[in-house]
Amino acid sequence: MAAFLDVVLPVFVVIGAGYAVVWLGWFAQSGVDGLMRFTQNFAIPCLLFTAISQLDLGQNFNAPLLFSFYAGALCGFALGTFGARFIFGRDWPDAIAIGFCCLFSNSLLLGLPITERAYGADALEANFAIIAMHSPFCYAVGITAMEIARARGQAGGAVLRKVARAMFSNALIIGIGLGFAVNLTGLPVPSSLQHGLDLIARAALPAALFGLGGVLVQYRPEGDLRIILAVCAVSLLVHPAITLGLGQALDLPTSALRSAVITGAMAPGINAYIFANMYGVARRVAASAVLIGTAASIVTAWVWLSFLP
Repeated sequence: MAAFLDVVLPVFVVIGAGYAVVWLGWFAQSGVDGLMRFTQNFAIPCLLFTAISQLDLGQNFNAPLLFSFYAGALCGFALGTFGARFIFGRDWPDAIAIGFCCLFSNSLLLGLPITERAYGADALEANFAIIAMHSPFCYAVGITAMEIARARGQAGGAVLRKVARAMFSNALIIGIGLGFAVNLTGLPVPSSLQHGLDLIARAALPAALFGLGGVLVQYRPEGDLRIILAVCAVSLLVHPAITLGLGQALDLPTSALRSAVITGAMAPGINAYIFANMYGVARRVAASAVLIGTAASIVTAWVWLSFLP
């Protein structure tokens, strides 16, 4: 448990620092907006490009693993979206952004270090297989659903063009696509360019967490607590439960089952807020769900670890 706290608590230190300096007036809200644009449009795409361009795509890549994880993620998206629409009465764009919170678990910032601390560095192969397609899959689902909801009766071809334009103008998807292109073609990246990308990538997660803390000053959970708790329940309990059941039914190897369940049991990732911020909807719910879900995962992740062999 002490090692687990060593992984999670540093996240709260960075988020808390961002919250404190904005709340005290030492850092302007406009600066937070600029910081989030930097992470969304530059730093995180560089991180994704670097990670995917250097990833062994064939390592531990198997259909049952990905089906178990992503079927659970899609069920979470459906529960979050339709629950927000029909139980909590949110409009469709809000509901889809809330569903995205249930879809996008924090596979990178929490899933990797927790798996490594629990089972060792050799247990991460399945994590990397999930992460390789995590952002493309989740953004494809979220952007497609959002553009359809916003189309409001337009012809199918027009909707498809809007989806394609939104997908391929998204800096995160561009970074992922370029990473796959370099990986699959074997094109060398000049060392000076790679060193520069590495410097930007190192700033991605700390800057995003710091910016998220500043965002929380503006978007507080008043009036949204029930829906925030529902998002956390779907993310922390329903997604991993479905993944565990499917993984056992498909007879996943123990190491792959552990990685899939632990990754599915993580709180909504920073990209949940980035997605909501892209469309200007449900930002208060997304930001609060990331914070409250991460805090709750201190307990829920420990419970899931106790269930796994």
